[in-house]
Amino acid sequence: MTLSSMTGFARSQGVSGPYAWTWEIKSVNAKGFDLRLRVPSGWDSVEQPARTRAAEIFSRGTLQASLSVERQGMAPQVRVNEAVLEAVLSTLKQLQGRIEADPPRLDGILAIKGVIEVVDAEEREDEKRAAEVTVTAGFAAALKSLADMRKHEGAALGRILSERLAEIASLAARADAAPGRKPEAVKKRLAEQVAALADNARFDSDRLHQEAILLAGKADVREELDRLAAHVAQALSLIQNGGAIGRKLDFLSQELNRESNTLCAKSNDVELTNIGLELKTVVEQFREQVQNLE
Repeated sequence: MTLSSMTGFARSQGVSGPYAWTWEIKSVNAKGFDLRLRVPSGWDSVEQPARTRAAEIFSRGTLQASLSVERQGMAPQVRVNEAVLEAVLSTLKQLQGRIEADPPRLDGILAIKGVIEVVDAEEREDEKRAAEVTVTAGFAAALKSLADMRKHEGAALGRILSERLAEIASLAARADAAPGRKPEAVKKRLAEQVAALADNARFDSDRLHQEAILLAGKADVREELDRLAAHVAQALSLIQNGGAIGRKLDFLSQELNRESNTLCAKSNDVELTNIGLELKTVVEQFREQVQNLE
């Protein structure tokens, strides 16, 4: 399976009988999946199939889809509103003899608001149903185009994320090989810290032993380095397998950040601290890119 980003754009258009239609779909990042549809009045029947199809293809991202439809080549129809005309003629008949005026002319009567109506040609049911089928298929085509674009961007994201993970693994290896991590260096720092405790306070031998154990635990970053390596291996495996892994990688990015923070907190060596700060920077870059992944 391939990776997919959550951003993209797609457009499809076509003609069915007198109807010319266009779909436009834009996809942006989101924690879950949401389809926001806008369709013209009278085209509600295409909405449910569109929602069903979109949910089958995508698991994350907010999709904003809009449909526009125009009827082409249909001459408008002119018709007389018989009820309004009858009311006008009745009123004119009642006014005859009461007002001195020329007899009403036809053009004057037709100019009265409401007597003449200009309307679109009536829709044929078979043409409308056929157009709905074509429009629904057009939405599926637009979704496929959007999915292809998201996969193309997802492949690029996969390469970037793999590079960041390689940097994290390299920094963890540097931390493990840092001079301050060598046993003799650690022992020397511990001896100095225990000696300082003994000089500055009155501890019995048991208390000093306990403090030495605590200091040794704080100085040992073996556990953090092992967990960093495990998280990197798991993330690389997820990327290689593909699919909708955005949430899982987001969780791993939080774990990588936690280990980096602990590494910095435990470090009492300048080089190890600098490596920890570099780790935090790369992990944050990794996390930011993961936010774009489905």
